Amino acid sequence: MTDRSTPPAAGIHTPTDTGQFLRLFTSVMLPMFMAAVDQTLLATATPLIAAELGGLRDTSWIAVGYLLAAAATTPMYGRFGDRFGRRETLLVALGIFTVGSIACAAAQSLTMLVIARVLQGLGGGGLMTLSQALIGELVSPRERARFQGYFAAMFSLASIGGPVIGGLVVSHASWRWLFIVNVPLCAFAVWRLSTLPRGKGHDAAPTQDFPGIVLFAGAIVGTLYWLSSGGHRFPWTSPESLGLAAASAVLLGLLVWHERRHPAPFLPLELLRMPAIAFCGLTTTLFAACMFAMIFFLPVYLQLGYQTTATTSGLLLLPLTLGMVTGSTVSGRIVARIGVPRWIPVVGMGIAALGLAALGVLSAGPRTVGILGFIVGAGFGTVMPTMQVTVQTVAGRARLGAATSIVSLSRSLGAATGTALFGALVFALMPETDLAHLAEHVRNAPRESLLPAFHTAFLVAAAVAALASFAASRVPRVELK
Repeated sequence: MTDRSTPPAAGIHTPTDTGQFLRLFTSVMLPMFMAAVDQTLLATATPLIAAELGGLRDTSWIAVGYLLAAAATTPMYGRFGDRFGRRETLLVALGIFTVGSIACAAAQSLTMLVIARVLQGLGGGGLMTLSQALIGELVSPRERARFQGYFAAMFSLASIGGPVIGGLVVSHASWRWLFIVNVPLCAFAVWRLSTLPRGKGHDAAPTQDFPGIVLFAGAIVGTLYWLSSGGHRFPWTSPESLGLAAASAVLLGLLVWHERRHPAPFLPLELLRMPAIAFCGLTTTLFAACMFAMIFFLPVYLQLGYQTTATTSGLLLLPLTLGMVTGSTVSGRIVARIGVPRWIPVVGMGIAALGLAALGVLSAGPRTVGILGFIVGAGFGTVMPTMQVTVQTVAGRARLGAATSIVSLSRSLGAATGTALFGALVFALMPETDLAHLAEHVRNAPRESLLPAFHTAFLVAAAVAALASFAASRVPRVELK
């Protein structure tokens, strides 16, 4: 199946040279970097935060709270950007993100930190979406693929570099500096964005679907809390478990009913009805679940199984970063040359599945983990460049914000789901591990009792990656104009 439709107003694009693109990219790079790095920044800093604030068992919600808040607001930012202008909406998102960063730095308890991370995520949900939409607004699809390697490399560096930066900072200073540094960075980003031309809105439809946002957040939070807590906070068949599952199902049903009847729904259903966009969203969700499971639990695997330090375990994620940069750069160049991105993520996620399966069956030391991490990263790197440009091309110029928000929403939702569920799986398979005394287990727990849980999780991640490859194969053929 071929989608040969030309996006509205596509003819207004003029050829973009590298210098022109870099001027645009340097304006949106910092918001994109901050949005990506803050999703993984605390991966290696979590034990120290728990030591100061308490409650290691619930610290995964520091990441999940941010990811869910970003997911809930991503479609709203896409709609507002289409209506009021993407530059102006991005400036608002930066302001909210700054306030949230200050609140995180000032948090005095784990509950306060989770709430502040939610506030930060409310701003972070617009940073990546609107930055990529600005690029889509000013650069044609075929040329966008040519330059995709730049921001795919930045995204990979931020996502995987987050644990490395976090480990280095907490080894030499307070974890609060991870948030304080966002304030001057946001100020610089505002100055750079102010140099871009003022945007014009395209979508005159109403965009206020706050009931949809509330229903979406409630359904996702309830479902993830149930799946990640069942079996250790409460039995699966307990009244609390059954009640939570029922409430989440009701909220999900109400969300579907409400979105179908709203004139401008929170979820862009008119775009999700297109097979290309629907399967791109599914592929991105599955890919993000695998990638973030690797980012958050590979350092824990290395610390528990091989007694590496937080800094060393963060550094051992660098091969994964290099693989993602390599995969995204090569993918972008291939798409720019042939103009058909369809089969690239199919092959890429197949390679990632093989690498994850190898991690699951081999007793891999740190060096082997690095090699397999590069292979897995190369497969991961094929997804975002191809999914983003495919969705934007099919949706057309006037709906770039809403289309880009689908990919960002899918990525955030997959990241939150992967972080919560893979964490629950790993710790459920280690019944003797007391999460309140993780540091003692790093020093004293026998390696043979810990590694099988991670090996099982890697095999589950391999199966999810294989499903992502299959979903990518269902994306119809789209030619980039």
